[in-house]
Formats: sequence, structure tokens, C-alpha cells
Amino acid sequence: MLSREVAAAVETTRAEVARLHAELVRYGLVVWTAGNVSGRVPGTDLFVIKPSGVSYDELTPEVMILCDPDGSVVPGTPGSERSPSSDTAAHAYVYRHLPEVGGVVHTHSTYAVAWAARGEEIPCVVTGMADEFGGPVPVGPFALIGDDSIGRGIVETLRGHRSRAVLMRNHGPFTVGVTPRDAVKAAVLVEDVARTVHVARQGGDLVPLAPEAVDRLYARYQQVYGQADDDRRTLPAD
Repeated sequence: MLSREVAAAVETTRAEVARLHAELVRYGLVVWTAGNVSGRVPGTDLFVIKPSGVSYDELTPEVMILCDPDGSVVPGTPGSERSPSSDTAAHAYVYRHLPEVGGVVHTHSTYAVAWAARGEEIPCVVTGMADEFGGPVPVGPFALIGDDSIGRGIVETLRGHRSRAVLMRNHGPFTVGVTPRDAVKAAVLVEDVARTVHVARQGGDLVPLAPEAVDRLYARYQQVYGQADDDRRTLPAD
């Protein structure tokens, strides 16, 4: 039985996660029913994720699924009669091992997947990429869907790395954030830099940014740019 406070937080998270799936469609990051957003319920070790194989236009707060830290569906809660996303175990692993993370997103966005298919990190060659990711977007190991192998690869790759995005080899991007919205922003921007750097490379050799320039750009963006309550400012800088 959830307390009144936790139940209210769950409902708020359900509404936010349901709404944010529309952003994946809006920015062209998903096709059909692929991809997912999840969100940690603030103040708890529970998280909300979408059901498996359900059309995006049917993703209302009521069908979002509440899971425990192991990724098991919490019985007797709205949506518990459905099967959760096939990536649930990966999301659960990230939440268990990266306590600062409040949102996880997975997409099959075209350009990011193309880099993942080559097993190639996206080099940091534009200032916007230094701002948001603090360097290159790394590649994680190949892992099959179904258990926490993908989650292990995400955590191993991102732990100690400034990037909030990882390209899982032969699969696609996963992003994290302090909130679900923050993770969606990272998903939008990793596709943008994947496309930009791909196009730039077609015209000739890439010119990497100097490490000290990357550090200064990242520090400015994370600490000065925008408003003081921006989500990204509550994630560790390194």
C-alpha cells in the first residue's frame, strides 16, 4: 500500500512520462512502437515506464506501468495487467546503480543508430556538443535485450563520463538525466549531433575541439547558461 505522498508522486510521474513519449514522436526519434521513456518516482526507488508494444497515441498516464527496483511490475497498480517495455530490466539496472539518475530514454533515432552500427563514438567537433555532452558520445558494448546486460553496459560506459548519452553497439542510443525531461532533451540532442557530425564528415576531415576548450564550454553551459533551476545542474559535472 503506497502512502498518500508516494501515490501522488506516482501519479505525477505517470503523467510526465506519458506526455514525454509524444516528444520522441515530435522530434522523429522513434518509429512504430519502438523506444521508451522512464522516470524515477521522486523520493522512492520505484520507476514508471511504458507498456510493451503499445502505440504512442495510446500512451495515457493510466497505462504507464509502475515497477520496483528490480524491474518487476508493482501488483494492483494501474497498468499492472500489461507487460512493461522489453527494456525494463536495463532501465532498472541504471536506476539501481546510478542514484543521481531520474530519467532514462531509449530511441532508435536514425543517425545515432548509424554511428552505433559502426561501433564508432561521435567525436566532439562542435561547441554545442561540448556544451551538452562534455566530449565525445561513447560507444557501449553489444548486449542482447531481455535481461540487465544492456543496463550493465550503459552504467559501465557512462560511470565517470560526462556524456549523458551512450551508443550501445549495433543497437542505438540510451540517455540519462536528473529527470525524465532532462533525459529526453539528451536524446533529442544526441540525434542532432549525430546528424551534424555525419554531414560534416561527408565534406572532409573533421577538426576536433581542443580538450581545454571542451572543458571551458562544458563548465559554462552547465554552470552559467540558462536558469539556476535547470535540471542538468543537479547532475555531477564529471
